[in-house]
Amino acid sequence: MTLHSTDEAPAGVGGRPCAPAARDAPPMNLAEIYAEHFDFVWRSVRRLGVPESSVDDAVQDVFVVVHRRLGEFEGRASIKTWLFAIVRRVVRDHRPSPRRTPAEPGTLEALPDTASGPLECAAQAEAARLLYRLLDELDADKREVFVLMDLEQMTAPEAAQAVGANVNTVYARLRAARRDLDAAMTRLRARARGGLACAT
Repeated sequence: MTLHSTDEAPAGVGGRPCAPAARDAPPMNLAEIYAEHFDFVWRSVRRLGVPESSVDDAVQDVFVVVHRRLGEFEGRASIKTWLFAIVRRVVRDHRPSPRRTPAEPGTLEALPDTASGPLECAAQAEAARLLYRLLDELDADKREVFVLMDLEQMTAPEAAQAVGANVNTVYARLRAARRDLDAAMTRLRARARGGLACAT
């Protein structure tokens, strides 16, 4: 199963500027990192299970850590994999435990209006809502790998660096995540069919 997410960081959150053109060398000051990778950090925080109401705080915490640790970045990994390692640690402090995870019917209100009309906007919001619901079915290890490889299109070696695992483990987690998501989608479809049958 291939999922194509429509979720994006909302324009204007945290004063996000437009990203500058890509360059060959990775940016090495906080302002450039923020400008070029804010969207990636925002998406990753949200996709790893932080409630929408806490995303801004979590993203701010990520960049506070980036500011504090930027001098330690040695360039052995890409800036994105280094950022994701920070995101993982910050998310653990902001993500609710499974026993107290609230339903978030309004979680997509902050998404940007990039659709051309109300029907397209509603379809986009529903697709993102479904994505988050399915991602909630995965444990943290599988979720991280699925987000990096299937949604962010990182390679297996990049994902392995980001999560601190070997490549074989990353592939195994990705296969397990896809299997679990297929099963979750099947359950959702069955419930939807059952609901339609009851309605008729």
